[in-house]
Amino acid sequence: MRTDEFWQLIDSARAGGGGEPAAVAARAVALLAERDPEEIVGYARHQQRVLAASYKVDLWGAAYLINGGASADGFEHFRGWLMTQGRAVFARAVADPDSLAELPQVRAAALSGEEFACEDMLTVPWAAYRKATAAELPADRDPVRTPDLNDFWDFDDEDEARRHLPKLAALFVEPPEE
Repeated sequence: MRTDEFWQLIDSARAGGGGEPAAVAARAVALLAERDPEEIVGYARHQQRVLAASYKVDLWGAAYLINGGASADGFEHFRGWLMTQGRAVFARAVADPDSLAELPQVRAAALSGEEFACEDMLTVPWAAYRKATAAELPADRDPVRTPDLNDFWDFDDEDEARRHLPKLAALFVEPPEE
């Protein structure tokens, strides 16, 4: 499966999923299950590449600020939610995590405390394969390696947050006293 096909399927799921992340994931399962098993395997491989490409310290920091914390699993689930937002939002957030401050739902979350996560989006290829074949998705013989994150900064340090993610820090960190 090519990049365009991967994101087109997610866009179709978004159009028919009502916008709620769990609904988008359920629709993605239904759409993917209609395809050949090899295409489902291709989707799974592509999803792993997308997740590996988004495994970045500053994006983790953004998830941490927005959700009020983010464990390793929490960061995975945040990226599942981010996938439900579509290719343009995902790509922009990977390139510039601070761009998430421009999303209306993120701005609203600064007041409401809403957290963003979609674990279901991470399981789409397994659920679709099971639905299509009544079998388990074959294990990937050439798994995508996750980059080593050696440049962590202290996500709880307000000054570091302001330095790395100024727009998000303005929303989620108390402004400095002057």
